[in-house]
Amino acid sequence: MKTELLSPAGSLKAMRNAYAYGADAVYAGQPRYSLRVRNNDFSTLDALKQGIDEAHALNKKFYLAANIAPHNSKVKTFLRDIQPVIELNPDALIMSDPGLIMMVREHFPDMPVHLSVQANVVNYAGVKFWHKQGIERVILSRELSLDEIEEIRMQCPEMELEVFVHGALCIAYSGRCLLSGYFNKRDPNQGSCTNACRWKYQLHDAKETDTGDIIASDAAVQQHAEESAVNEVDPAAFKPSLSSDFDPHVDGLENETFLLQEASRPGEYMPIYEDEHGTYIMNSRDLRAVQHVERLVKMGIHSLKIEGRTKSPYYAARTAQAYRKAIDDAEAGRSFDMGLMDELEGLASRGYTEGFYRRHVHDQYQNYETGNSVGDKQQFVGEIASAENGQLKINVKNKFSVGDKLEVVKPSGNVPFDLTEILNKKGESVDSAPGSGHVVDIPVPEGVNQEDPQLEEFGMLIRYL
Repeated sequence: MKTELLSPAGSLKAMRNAYAYGADAVYAGQPRYSLRVRNNDFSTLDALKQGIDEAHALNKKFYLAANIAPHNSKVKTFLRDIQPVIELNPDALIMSDPGLIMMVREHFPDMPVHLSVQANVVNYAGVKFWHKQGIERVILSRELSLDEIEEIRMQCPEMELEVFVHGALCIAYSGRCLLSGYFNKRDPNQGSCTNACRWKYQLHDAKETDTGDIIASDAAVQQHAEESAVNEVDPAAFKPSLSSDFDPHVDGLENETFLLQEASRPGEYMPIYEDEHGTYIMNSRDLRAVQHVERLVKMGIHSLKIEGRTKSPYYAARTAQAYRKAIDDAEAGRSFDMGLMDELEGLASRGYTEGFYRRHVHDQYQNYETGNSVGDKQQFVGEIASAENGQLKINVKNKFSVGDKLEVVKPSGNVPFDLTEILNKKGESVDSAPGSGHVVDIPVPEGVNQEDPQLEEFGMLIRYL
């Protein structure tokens, strides 16, 4: 069995990059019914048709996520909306809700259904149950260890299994979170998550009253008043979000009491107990499991999945390139290339964790320093627009300069080099390519074939920081 590499596609360009750099399949979101309503190029039937047709022309697969937890209003419109989508012939629907799955199985029995990670399958009995419902593939929960996955594989040889190997992680159980719905009335389970877990929070001292309420200490009230004066906020608006049934005696935590405040919501306090005084206390590191691809391939996992439908085409290309090599090496019996760890380290991330594949202490899961993606080893600086007469024409995305160590990234292999010259539009030699929106020429590096047909379509330029 050949292991499938499954990449995210939030746009046609990301899809094309993923295929060019080694993905066997992509997954995109069905508008209104997937968990990534925003940032989705596949919002019309025409765009979906184009994506599916291009995939099939390349002998690749295109899966469509319809994996929300739907309320009644969406159940009523589902069959009407999904029928024209199914007529476009996607290779499978990714679904989680038993009711919607039942409706698809009844009305479109030939449509393959993959069970979403949102269904939270964590044992072989659950896999066997869904097999009886006609599900062709189960995407296992992210909370499983490698040993647990292997046992499920052994117990359920009849079912295709898929697991995540790279990308953002939620603090909730395989993504079933309500933080965004609570803060912003934008339900993550309806596809409109605002990533509240990655916002910046501050801890303030608090005290417990005789009646059990948690209230801000005098120092916290004074601090709020000072912040209000600076930001022209009415101090009278100070109304902490408090709970009289909050239990201060949580097992395993210190008895110190704090109030939590999100940075953009001054005066809105929530009681919390903390024994690790980090700032981004709910922000998980990103998953990177490329080092476990060899074992996952050997145990017979059908598909290895990369998260990131809201990520850039550059991300789609680089992650596909790295995991393609890891899969190919594993299938050929070659040992794992540790250089892949460094390649992925160069991508912007929130730091990496193996997730639950092996058990670690908690500070290896969390990122207490920052909520946004940070890349401190490599930077995407340009796209190759053309290659002729010994020059590469670069659509600049970020600044780079003569003397920088750069790398041409292309599907047939990457080539590092030291930049010796930059020419502007007038053909004049300049020291730097200023930034996004500019177009410059650089010499074709040694080892790059300017006749490579994929160079102009998929070639990119990165800078080592």
